[in-house]
Amino acid sequence: MSNAEHYRKLERMYASAPCNKYYAPTLCVGDGHTELIIPVQSDFFHSAGAVHGATYFKVLDDAAFFAVSSLVDDVIVLTVSFNIYLIRPISEGKMKSIGRVVHRSQRVFVAESEAVDSKGRMIARGTGTFMRSTIPLSPEINYSSVL
Repeated sequence: MSNAEHYRKLERMYASAPCNKYYAPTLCVGDGHTELIIPVQSDFFHSAGAVHGATYFKVLDDAAFFAVSSLVDDVIVLTVSFNIYLIRPISEGKMKSIGRVVHRSQRVFVAESEAVDSKGRMIARGTGTFMRSTIPLSPEINYSSVL
């Protein structure tokens, strides 16, 4: 299987996740990096009228997770820990997160992600630790050539 085929299977797996029907994200996977975009919706807001931190976590973790996943083609990876820094509120436009792997060993990976608003201003940063699981990448988890 080519790297490009692996990346497309990861994108399809991500798109098939039930929670993503709500967030309507788009994901583009490359070699050790990803780009994720989620359109801001008022449903994501806390009572002060801006996106809740849970959505920030989602875009940051998902981007970092799939950057790591791009380097692992036999099993799913797991988020072990994730640290976020909320920098600026957002209440319109799109949240775009770029993830990249900054360290890898045989079982443990570290990835960073940065989220920006539609004007390119940084709104959040995150760093996560990930590890290989024993769960195979398979059609049962929607890792397949067709959606």
